[in-house]
Amino acid sequence: MIVDDAVEAHMNNPAVNARFLPLKEQPERLEVIRQHTIEFFSAGSGGPPVYNGQDMVTAHKGMNISHAEYMHVIDDIFSSLDKNSINEETKKDVLFILWSLKEMILSK
Repeated sequence: MIVDDAVEAHMNNPAVNARFLPLKEQPERLEVIRQHTIEFFSAGSGGPPVYNGQDMVTAHKGMNISHAEYMHVIDDIFSSLDKNSINEETKKDVLFILWSLKEMILSK
């Protein structure tokens, strides 16, 4: 699954894995984040419009995510999309979603 592949990529990416590796010790929290991510992208890509997570500003408040970290996360997501043979049109949609969220997520 794309989200699982992206999380694995984040955990293997030395530029962002410090934020993700601790989740291995918190499987319940990891599952909540995983489920919210699935719901979020499903709702944003025309799937069922159910998202039960926090808004992006609240969810990322206090994390102080840098522009570089954000770009690494995007790269990991796109590697996961490629691994799962996602078409170019869908990848453009995902990029639009990710780019539209940038200011809500960075350095909050």
